[in-house]
Amino acid sequence: KKKKKVVQVHSQVSVQFCIFRACSVFLNDVFFILVTPLDVIKTRLQAQSNPFSKGKCFVYSSGLMDHIHVCENGDSKAWYKKPGHFKGMLDAFVKIIQIEGIRSLWSGLPPTLIMALPATVIYFTCYDQLSEALKSRLGKDNEHIPVLAGSLSRVGSVTVVSPLELIRTRMQYRRLSYKQLYACISSEVAVDGWFSLWRGWSSTVLRDVPFSALYWHNYERFKKMLCKEAGVHEPTFFIAFTSGVASGSIAAVITQPFDVVKTRTQTELWTRETSEIPQGGCPSAWAVTRKIITQNGITGLFAGIIPRLSKVAPACAIMISSYEYGKSFFSHLNEKMNQRP
Repeated sequence: KKKKKVVQVHSQVSVQFCIFRACSVFLNDVFFILVTPLDVIKTRLQAQSNPFSKGKCFVYSSGLMDHIHVCENGDSKAWYKKPGHFKGMLDAFVKIIQIEGIRSLWSGLPPTLIMALPATVIYFTCYDQLSEALKSRLGKDNEHIPVLAGSLSRVGSVTVVSPLELIRTRMQYRRLSYKQLYACISSEVAVDGWFSLWRGWSSTVLRDVPFSALYWHNYERFKKMLCKEAGVHEPTFFIAFTSGVASGSIAAVITQPFDVVKTRTQTELWTRETSEIPQGGCPSAWAVTRKIITQNGITGLFAGIIPRLSKVAPACAIMISSYEYGKSFFSHLNEKMNQRP
């Protein structure tokens, strides 16, 4: 009878874990939706000052995920090329709503949501599992656990998603059928090897791994400090939200040079691919860094820090507060179910 009860409890925990994971993915998509207008406005302002030509690449970011967009034509049909005379962010926000309607603020969102699903599931699942495994080996209060779990889970997520992002971008630009795409990838792998599917991986890892390590380390510290000040054992929504904003902002500022290098590396990579004249291989992160410093100085490595902070800070806060709330809810539900006779 006792064994039967243990099996039932284990089954309940598994179901709750799956529900929680689904909720995490849903809430992750929610904050992607909330911060999308910021990047739509940024892209429109960028296109206004430097019109996008065919083959030109730009990065579309939701705060925690980036996607390369390759301009397809020279007219103004695409959302990122619609004409407008904006004086700034607030002016663009008002005019886009007045002239094009509020739905235009969420242009280009579907590809982000499609890529967010596998990335979120892999990232959170790996972080949860690695945290528990490390706690059993290193001790529950070891300060290195968030750093190790955050870094390793981000490496896993980036490694899986990078080929998918490359394939998605290639399909978007060349409009290939699945058969043509398979032939294209097969020929590329035959010439350059399997590692050709992970072009740009190193620059992404260079930014995302330090960001994840810094974020989780600072978040756990801020959370413990605020819980101690408030005299509570579990973080409230406000504590999680505040800790998320602070840790996300710190990580975003420190890793901003990596973000600039990553963006430049990816855009150069795709500009070369879409160029009619074939060029050399993928530029190294160090070569891109030297080029940025030569052209713009050290300050060039911190270009776009304000727009990035305005997206990353709220995205991190919404993500972690929703994550903590869901974890607390299902933990208490599990305790109640275990107490039943």
